[in-house]
Amino acid sequence: MVFTLASFVAVTALVAFISWLKTRGTDETSQDGYFLGGRSLTGIVIFGSLMMTNLSAEQLVGRNGQGYAAGITAMGWETMCPVALTLMALFFVPRYFKLGITTIPEFLENRYDRATRVLVSFIFLVAYIVTMLPLVLYAGSVAMERIFNVTDLVGGNRFLAITIMCVALGVIGGIYAIFGGLKAVAVSDSLNGVIFIIGAVVIVPILAFIILGEGSLITGVQRMISDAPPEHLNAIKSWDAQAPEIPWPMIILGCSINHISYYCTNQSIMQRVLGAKNLKEAQKGALLSGLALVFCPLFLVMPGIIQRIRDGGVLTDFDMAYPTLVHDILPTPVLGFFAAVMFGAILSSFNSVLNSSMTLFTLDILPVISKKERTAQQEITIAKRFGIVLCLASIVIAPFLMYLPAGISTFLNQMWGYYGVPVLAVAMMGMLNKNIPNFAPKLTIIVHIIVYGVLMNTVPLHFLYFEVTAFVVDIVLLWACSKLKPRETPYELPNLEVVDMTPWKYRIPVVIVTFAILAAIYITFSPLGVG
Repeated sequence: MVFTLASFVAVTALVAFISWLKTRGTDETSQDGYFLGGRSLTGIVIFGSLMMTNLSAEQLVGRNGQGYAAGITAMGWETMCPVALTLMALFFVPRYFKLGITTIPEFLENRYDRATRVLVSFIFLVAYIVTMLPLVLYAGSVAMERIFNVTDLVGGNRFLAITIMCVALGVIGGIYAIFGGLKAVAVSDSLNGVIFIIGAVVIVPILAFIILGEGSLITGVQRMISDAPPEHLNAIKSWDAQAPEIPWPMIILGCSINHISYYCTNQSIMQRVLGAKNLKEAQKGALLSGLALVFCPLFLVMPGIIQRIRDGGVLTDFDMAYPTLVHDILPTPVLGFFAAVMFGAILSSFNSVLNSSMTLFTLDILPVISKKERTAQQEITIAKRFGIVLCLASIVIAPFLMYLPAGISTFLNQMWGYYGVPVLAVAMMGMLNKNIPNFAPKLTIIVHIIVYGVLMNTVPLHFLYFEVTAFVVDIVLLWACSKLKPRETPYELPNLEVVDMTPWKYRIPVVIVTFAILAAIYITFSPLGVG
């Protein structure tokens, strides 16, 4: 345990030191400097930050938990990410960059009005506080608690152990995001990304297969194919499958809509892309992330399936599958290193959401609460104080998520349907239809929440059907408003020439390769392949 702790501290301290070296020259006294890293982020930094924001503890723990319970079908939550990232790079980002925005609600104000901006900012802020920040802390605490056997150290009280870890992770994550700004978050994400690839993407899956094959990697792969329940290697499920499985019609329709809203209109994701130095770097970071995420089944789902083969499916808390596997298979010298991998993944998502929450509050909500004129430095001070309050609130809420019946990933995706999907409809239709009036977004968001909520609580189908249904209602309602009461003056998207708009020349080849690999993966895990 001493060796594990020492190696964990050493790797974590090294990342913190390098992040400090890389960011000490950044001017963080301006809005762009603090909230957007001075618009200086390169494609590689954006790639690392996007990867680490998405592939955090809640994905490692939650997706592998879904893999343990439902099998390879859970990969649909990640393999559809390239669809979203392609649309982000080719459709959404060029339009956001023309305005030089700092937040997504800022675009909505330009397209519609101030009230729309404030409403969406408020919705996202509440969602971040109630769901995303506590979920990241809880998922990370589950993994770290298992690695360090904290429950045993506190006399078998798992709730107390989770609480202790939530406090530790929340405090350290808050220091990064609150006092470092976006650039510190993005740089530490990139460094942690390298460690993550070595640990979570390479070491854990390979060791898991080797141990499953009693010393042979190839035998381990063969045993997974032969010993896993047949349905666990088939990603194509029946149309009426229930969560955590994904019905086959919803693999493309439901997961894509869920991901497009998550990646293209979610402030915590878009903020690092908006911090790019130009369109070329933004597209490079987004599309390389899409290419990398195609391979996510290897480390986000298969370890969960391997753990089910190892223990025979005895776990009732599916979210414990991945931490248990890691604790059992990693030798002591590597365990501390992997703890640093998990810690970096946790910090990445927590930092990103916290930094975005501070940005939304300071730039979108605060001017409505108080009309007082403030300097950029005063706004940054307020943002930091608000970040401290968010950290404390998340730490208080997080431990109680251990009582979620559906698992953390399912819960997060269900909640996203309430607030993320209608914002996508409003933003996308605002770009495509010049005549949608200013009142339409508010009406659409309210109707969406009612429709989705009623369906969720009355119809016994997978919740992705409800997301798709509500999204279609949103589109039809916005279109109807544009016909019945169109804008007096059709909207024209201005080009403020804030950044260089030259696109990345390799964007189309990367997209083609990405989707070819995606198709091959689904053929492999279907009745035509091993499924």
